[in-house]
This record gives sequence, C-alpha cells and structure tokens, in this order.
Amino acid sequence: MKNEHWEIVKSVAVGKSTATHTAFIVDSPWIPGYLGISTLDYLSIPEVWFRANIEVMRRFPDAIFLPGFWVEIGMAAEPSGYGCRFSLFSDRPPSIYPLFHDIDEVDRLRPPDPRRDGLMPIILTQYRNALPMVRGEGLQIKIVAARGPIALASHLMGVTDFLTAMKIEPEKCHRLLEMTARTVREWLEAQAEVLPDVEGIMVLDDIMGFMGEEDYLEFVHPYMKEVLSLPVAVKLLHNDTPNPVCFSHLADLGVDIFNFSHQVSISETRRLAGESLSLMGNISPLDVMVNGTAEENYREAGRVLRDNSGHPRFLLSAGGGLSPGTQGANLEAIIRAASDFDSRSAESSR
Repeated sequence: MKNEHWEIVKSVAVGKSTATHTAFIVDSPWIPGYLGISTLDYLSIPEVWFRANIEVMRRFPDAIFLPGFWVEIGMAAEPSGYGCRFSLFSDRPPSIYPLFHDIDEVDRLRPPDPRRDGLMPIILTQYRNALPMVRGEGLQIKIVAARGPIALASHLMGVTDFLTAMKIEPEKCHRLLEMTARTVREWLEAQAEVLPDVEGIMVLDDIMGFMGEEDYLEFVHPYMKEVLSLPVAVKLLHNDTPNPVCFSHLADLGVDIFNFSHQVSISETRRLAGESLSLMGNISPLDVMVNGTAEENYREAGRVLRDNSGHPRFLLSAGGGLSPGTQGANLEAIIRAASDFDSRSAESSR
C-alpha cells in the first residue's frame, strides 16, 4: 500500500477526509482472473503474486486496494490449521471441506498454532520474504486480515450444521467459538509479528449476519469483540449479508470502517450504526460491477455518492469484495465518478 493511501484510510476512519476516495477489497477470486494468470501460480509462486499486486496498483493508481499485498489462499488459511481438507484449482479460488458435522467432535478439537500448523506458517514465510520486495517499491503492508470466528466455525462444521448446533448444543458451540476466536486473534498477531509496519486489521465474517438479535448477542458479539480488541489504529469489518442485526452493535465492537451490503441503504446503515462509524460501499458487486457496463457503473457510483451526502466517513466501494469477472473499465468508471463528484462539489461551493 502507498503511504498516502494508508493516510487516507486513517483520515476516513476518524472522519477527517476532505475528498472522495475509492477502495476495494481484492484477493485471489479477482486478481488472477483479471490479469489472465493461473490462480495456482498466483497462490504458489511468490514472484507471480508480487508482480500481480504491483500490476493492479499500476493500472488503478488512484484506488486503494485492501488489505494490500494480501497472502490469501482463498478461505483455507485458518481451517487448514485444524486439518480441513481443501482443493486447489487453476481457474478459481480454493474449496474448503468441513472437518466434522457433529458438534460432539468439539470435545476432541484442539486449536492450532498459527506459526506451525496448516497453511499459516507458509503464509507467514511468504510475508517475511515479500516484505523487502514491497519496501523496495516504496510501499508498505499496513493491514493484516483474517476470517472471523463465526465464519471459521462454519468452515469447520458446515454452515447448516453449525447454525443447527447453536440451537440444540449451545454450550458446545460456545466452546467451539472460544477456540475459533482464539485462533483468529492469534493468527492476526502472528502476521503482525512478521510485518512490523502493520497498523490495521481486517476481519471478514458473513455468517454473523445469518442470525437474529438474541443469537447475535450470545454467539457473535463477545467473540468478535475479543478479536477486535487488538490494539491497532484502524479496524475494518466486512459483512455483506443484508441482515442489519449487527449494525447497532458495531461501535461497541470497536469497528472503525464497515464494508456492508449493497442491499442495505447508506441512510439505514448510518441510522443504526451511528455517525461515528465509517462506511465502505455499496455498489452491487455482481449485478453492476460484473454484469453492468462502464456507463452503468458510473451512474451507480454517482447515486451512491449522492446517498452518502458528502459524509466524510465514507469510502466508495463495492458492497462486498471484488467479484470474479469485474472488468477494469468498470473500476475506472467508478474511480472517475468519484473524481467528477468532487469537482462538481467544488464548483457548487464557489
């Protein structure tokens, strides 16, 4: 990440941004396909991964890519530490298979050591070796990322079995979530140990949006709060499910920037989450950014910016991460819309 981009992220997080900025969550589902390279090469050859990240930054110099230089093997990093099987492909992200389906198996489960188990030590080694190359380009790795504790529990059991177990074996689900929260926190800490420039974390957890208020408060909030209590400057949360159950609790979690669904309006999100939270969104990542034309992306970006009404705590983005198949012309149209919006705002204020 460019230092000026990190300064923008920090200014948005505290509501001091004076311009409109674009930011996108990018990882293995989008970068290899966009650049026409093998996903396997991207995941397994450090030089290919590094040059791919440099290339997307070169093509879109005004966009902020988050978390930036992410060594991300699909969603397999944390589950692999527990022993989940996964499959790798040349043309799409990895698939992960549940480790067990019966919550009684939690009694035999042991939390992994991120520095020794599964894919995590390989990722740490890649970060350690990549850091001199990143710094050699005058760039930094400022944010580390992890899947959230509820998402990880769902990978270990399968979503349906985990959600069912919450209702029939709540105590064992709590034991599982205690383990997964510990794993997520330790994984973020292990990454920060090898990346001394880190000042932010990004946690991605869509499963937290699958619940009602009572279940959220019991099974989600305490474990997400434990993870997000890490002492860093900026905390980003991604949850693009359209259920607003967590919105009124985000401030208590300590979230600074929230990437949310295109199916929930900016005004409703701010009403529930409060004015102190910075929002990141919320153009439809599939219907518009993948399937739409550049003109349609430009118009939709303008609509989202009008809905934001110039609020300084905002990053123009997708209502989620960048989907496979997102065209470069559509990103360019969104970036241009942000620039044009600022120009029109400046003219109208004269």
